[in-house]
Amino acid sequence: MKPYLRAQMERYALRLSELEFLLSREDIMKDMTQFLTLSREHTEVASVTSRWDRYQQREADLAGGQEMLAASVDDADMLAMAQEEVDTATAELAQLEGELQRMLLPKDPDDARNAFIEIRAGTGGDESTLFAGDLFRMYSRYSDRKGWKVEIVSESPSELGGYKEVVARIEGHHVYGALKFESGGHRVQRVPVTETQGRIHTSACTVAVLAEPDEQEAIKINPSDLRIDTYRASGAGGQHINKTDSAVRITHIPTGIVAECQDGRSQHSNKAQALKVLTARIHEKDRSERAAKDAAERKGLIGTGDRSDRIRTYNFPQGRLTDHRINLTLYKLLTIMEGDLDDVVQALQAYEAAEQLAALEVGLGA
Repeated sequence: MKPYLRAQMERYALRLSELEFLLSREDIMKDMTQFLTLSREHTEVASVTSRWDRYQQREADLAGGQEMLAASVDDADMLAMAQEEVDTATAELAQLEGELQRMLLPKDPDDARNAFIEIRAGTGGDESTLFAGDLFRMYSRYSDRKGWKVEIVSESPSELGGYKEVVARIEGHHVYGALKFESGGHRVQRVPVTETQGRIHTSACTVAVLAEPDEQEAIKINPSDLRIDTYRASGAGGQHINKTDSAVRITHIPTGIVAECQDGRSQHSNKAQALKVLTARIHEKDRSERAAKDAAERKGLIGTGDRSDRIRTYNFPQGRLTDHRINLTLYKLLTIMEGDLDDVVQALQAYEAAEQLAALEVGLGA
C-alpha cells in the first residue's frame, strides 16, 4: 500500500475512536443537530475503517502464506496450499486498496441533494421538441427505477407532443450525484415522424442539471435584487390554474438570471418554487465557472457541464448511444431511452473517480 494511503487509514482509525467517544457523551446526545452530524460522519468513517481492518487481516494472511511457502519446499501439498493463500490474499489486497482509494476521494457536498433538470429544444425544429420530450421521458423512467419523485415546475409543450422547454424537480437519494454529468448538448440522429422521404435528420437539445440548494441559501439573495412578475399560467393543470395570475417569474437583476414556475395551484407556492430554481441557477453559474477553471488547470476531459458542450449522440438507425467525453459507446439505445441509464451514469462516475485519483496521486507525489 502506498505510504500516503496508509497514513490516511491511520488517521481514519483515530477519528473513529474520537467519534465513538463523542457520541457516548450525554451533552452530545442531547444536542440532536450535533448528534446527527457526528452520527453521519461516524457511519462514513466506520465504512472506511472496516475495509482497512479487512486489509490488515489479509496483509497478515499474506505474510503467513509467504512464511508457509518458505517452510514447505519439500511438501508439495503444503506448497500448493500456501501458494493459493498467497495468490488469493494478493488479489484481495489489490481490490481493497482500490476501494479504499476511491472511498478517500473528495466528495462533492451537493451529490446527495435533490436536483432540478431543465431540457430545452435546440436546432431541428419540431423534431428537437419531440426529442426533448423523449429525454424528459427517459429521465422520468430512470427516476422511477430509482424510487425518485419527479415534479414538473414549468413547461412549454409543442404542438406535436414534445416540449420547447420543460423544467422539473427530482427528489430522492443522491439525485444530483447521479445526474450531474447529464448537463450539456444532446444530439439525436433519426428519421423524424414528420419526414416523408425516410431521410435521417440531426437535431439537438440542451440539458442542465442543477443541485437544489439548502433552504437557508435562498435568504442569501438580497430581495432588492429581485424583480417578481406574475402572469396567467398557460400550461397543464386544468381550468383552475388559468383563472388567476398564479404563475410567477423572478428575475435576479445583477446576473439577469430568470426562473419561473406555473405548475402550482397558488401564487405563493409558485413563488417559493421559482425562488428555489433561481437560487439553484445562481449556484450552478458559480459552480460552472469554478469547474471550468479547474478543468483548464488539470485538462480534464469530462467537461464542465456547459450546455454548449456536445456531450452525447443518440443514433437510432444504429441503436447506438455515444458519450463523447469518455468515448463510451453502447448498442442498447432503446432500453436506455426507457430509463436504463445505469451503465452510462456508472461509467461517468468511474471516469470522474479515476481523474480525481490521478490528480490526488500527482499532488501527493505518489
